[in-house]
Amino acid sequence: MNNPALLALGATVLCGTFAVAGVHTFASGRAQRQALVDRLAGTAPARTVGGRVRRFTGIDRRLRRTRLGRTINLRLSATGLDLTAGEFATYVTAVVVALWLIAAATLAPFFGPVAALVGVWSAAIFLNWQRQKRIEAFINQLPDVARLIANATAAGLALRTALAMAAEELEAPAGEELARVADQLTLGRSIDDALSELAERLPSRELVVLVTTLVLSNKAGGSVVSSLRNLTQTLEDRKETRREVRTMLSEVNATAFTVPLLGLGSLVLINSSNEGALARVTGSGLGQALVLISLGLYTVGFFVIRRLGKIEV
Repeated sequence: MNNPALLALGATVLCGTFAVAGVHTFASGRAQRQALVDRLAGTAPARTVGGRVRRFTGIDRRLRRTRLGRTINLRLSATGLDLTAGEFATYVTAVVVALWLIAAATLAPFFGPVAALVGVWSAAIFLNWQRQKRIEAFINQLPDVARLIANATAAGLALRTALAMAAEELEAPAGEELARVADQLTLGRSIDDALSELAERLPSRELVVLVTTLVLSNKAGGSVVSSLRNLTQTLEDRKETRREVRTMLSEVNATAFTVPLLGLGSLVLINSSNEGALARVTGSGLGQALVLISLGLYTVGFFVIRRLGKIEV
């Protein structure tokens, strides 16, 4: 204790240790404060259930403030896709630009904007197809939904508990949608409002019948178990009928997509056999008008064939 050098060395080491600890504490506290500010402001990089970091968060924030962004977000929520409005808009923009450049370089400059419009239209069709696909999958699970709710109700459980149990037992998309309904009920929403929102999000005749049965039984009481069990058998029969109709109409639906592809193939064949032919054709106003008329006829044929192959069951 009488050696000044050792005392000075010890004091230096102690002060250095405290200084390093202080700097580390200050840095970690500042990082935590910034993370809290970002989370409260909505600028933090959100993560998905699988741990994937959300991309294009700035674009997503700006896009959600517009009517278009809210529409895209609403459609994405009905499709079950793990995408934000900003991510979807960015990917669609990249695809549209790529289609523009490819069509202009492969066919003619006139087909660049046409390909871009087709890309935007295809993105809207893709969202509708994903939504319809999710609705079809949900309809196929409706007999199991009705069966689980009927069994839980027969065991003496409340309808809220039966919905939460069905959400845990079923796979996606029925499990995810019923879990959303159960969360809304936990937050204090009424059964009528939560189920009505579910019917609006995934519109179908079968779901409307199930929701109406549950809402009426919740309001007026009565034997909900027997009603649900009879409904289960009806839903099973409709499920088999829908499968048979879809199988019978598969050839018609394939034809609807084959006809436009044949037109595109003919354009590529003409331009490859006679290089620059499409550029010369679209170089005049008459040629552009004829090309647009032909594209319009192909589009009309596509929708007509799709309409002929659409049967409501």
